[in-house]
Amino acid sequence: MAKKLKLAIIGCGGMSHGHLEGYINIKKGEPEKFEFSAMCDPVLERAQNFANEAAKTQDKAPRVYTDVTTMLKNEDLDAADICSRHSDHHVNAIECLNHGVNIMTEKPFGVTIKASKAIIEAGKRNGKITAVAENIRRGPSQRAARWMFNESKIIGDPRMFFSQMAQWRDVKPGGWHWRLDLMLGGGGMVMDSGAHFCDTIRYLFGDVDTVYARVEQLEPRKAVKDGKIVKDWQEDTWVATINFKNGVIGTWTVTWSAPGQGFSHVFYYGTEGSLRDGDVFHGPWGNAEITMKDGTKRPFQEIVDEYMKTLSEDEKNRLFPLGFTNGVYIECYDFLDAIQNNRQPEVTGEVGLRAKAICESIYESAYCGKAVKYDDVLSGKINAYQSQIDNYWGLW
Repeated sequence: MAKKLKLAIIGCGGMSHGHLEGYINIKKGEPEKFEFSAMCDPVLERAQNFANEAAKTQDKAPRVYTDVTTMLKNEDLDAADICSRHSDHHVNAIECLNHGVNIMTEKPFGVTIKASKAIIEAGKRNGKITAVAENIRRGPSQRAARWMFNESKIIGDPRMFFSQMAQWRDVKPGGWHWRLDLMLGGGGMVMDSGAHFCDTIRYLFGDVDTVYARVEQLEPRKAVKDGKIVKDWQEDTWVATINFKNGVIGTWTVTWSAPGQGFSHVFYYGTEGSLRDGDVFHGPWGNAEITMKDGTKRPFQEIVDEYMKTLSEDEKNRLFPLGFTNGVYIECYDFLDAIQNNRQPEVTGEVGLRAKAICESIYESAYCGKAVKYDDVLSGKINAYQSQIDNYWGLW
């Protein structure tokens, strides 16, 4: 029987609630897979709330900490799920890895390419797993889309995509959040929710060749911090042309500075038809629609159902463990199972880095005012936009 793992959750706000829910559901299906050993958050109340919920699933409550260093001194952990702010991902991850703890970080993997590589290097140096909590690709509809484009070729060979959204977002200053600070967030929605889209398109079409983009804050945006008006550093508009090494070309355009009529649509085109979706960050979903060259339409859910029928029982158990279809539950299970079975998780640090490099290529292209080679951004040869963040965090 595999060792029962000792798990800590670092960062008990925001998306970590979904992770906690995922682990609780894993415990229902495999009670001996792991135990909650520690909860860590700078805000004691948040860590305590998580500990209270976790205590309902096991004999004893996990211990509570407000800093990672103290936690690592007092705990003998096997795994840490890191859901802290972007700029803390590499700090928390490297410290855990240096203490012999396998880690999974929320997306984006690191705040910059250098930060991400530092995590990977620490993992290799210590012989530990680095995983990225990328949940979107793991859903049945996203799995089916990959199968459709790369195996069944229901709409032929992939050619192009257009992912576009225009909305208006009020410019009245709201409450400050760390995401609004460039040095803490590393960027705006291009690399936040955009991390999902960039992982998905790479999952569907492979590695990128070149990117040309414009990224702007068209409406001056502010926030209220400690009673003072401060700058919101997040972009509100981007237009990106993304060329893939396999010949696929796509445009990704998003704005919250479009007063009047808004819209949101995503079209993927193959040589024999199209896939229409409406989510510029997280799709395609089962409510999407297929249209063939002759005009015939099919609900995409039919394709999802066809895909699921092609899977063997072993494949279903691997891709959808315990019957889960929630991507967050699956990523948490995959992380624990990879540790127990001495294998790599599906979304390793390297995979997360390659998705992140698409996001950073968009920023780097906009910063330089010209098209950039994806491989040059991935290697660190092009680092003009990120250098200010790297310098701030001492990433040389």
